[in-house]
Amino acid sequence: MKRRNVIKLVALIISVIIVGFIGVNINRRTNVPLPQVSEGERGTLGIDKNVNESTIDNYLGRNDSVYIDVRMLKDPGNYEAIGGDSYLSGFVKGFSVLSLPYLIPVSGLPEVVGNTYQGKTLFSIKDGKYVANYKESLEILEYFFPKDKKIFLMCGGGGYAGMAKNLLVSLGWDKNKIYNVGGYWYYEGENNVEVKNSNGGYDFWKVNYHEIDFDNLTEVK
Repeated sequence: MKRRNVIKLVALIISVIIVGFIGVNINRRTNVPLPQVSEGERGTLGIDKNVNESTIDNYLGRNDSVYIDVRMLKDPGNYEAIGGDSYLSGFVKGFSVLSLPYLIPVSGLPEVVGNTYQGKTLFSIKDGKYVANYKESLEILEYFFPKDKKIFLMCGGGGYAGMAKNLLVSLGWDKNKIYNVGGYWYYEGENNVEVKNSNGGYDFWKVNYHEIDFDNLTEVK
């Protein structure tokens, strides 16, 4: 091998090592504080005091974490009535989407919002407990919300994310690894991905969307 090619190969290897080292150190540099619920109205939704819409940019891209937005692409609820958006008009870079209303029945919404999705769900709520409607229900949750990772949850205003955290904690997840980041509607960071386009339509192809195909699940009788 020519000397010049050897030098190029060595330089490439060194570059890969440096990039990997920098990536690991960036990932470890920003320690994530333990979850702490906000005060006031945001606290009633379970939004975190320290890790939220204002600070989430500091915690993106970690290899020990997953990032899930639990909104629907188009929610039947009238969220415009409370200053929100029924469409998933954008999201924070790095978040994928798994819709909360497909996981559990949604209740407790402001009256002006009306009803959200009323169809099939992975779990039902009976006597205050979550009961699987399908044999695969828990397996699906464990796949998208790995118990050995930190879980950052986001939605439009914080309510769905709070419900998702309650679901996971009730089923055995560690509450100290799950963060209700709050609402995309209030996000003003540098990692915004616009889904609503200039023509008034929605580029949902940008969304890493996880669909639940209920027809191919095994219903629990």
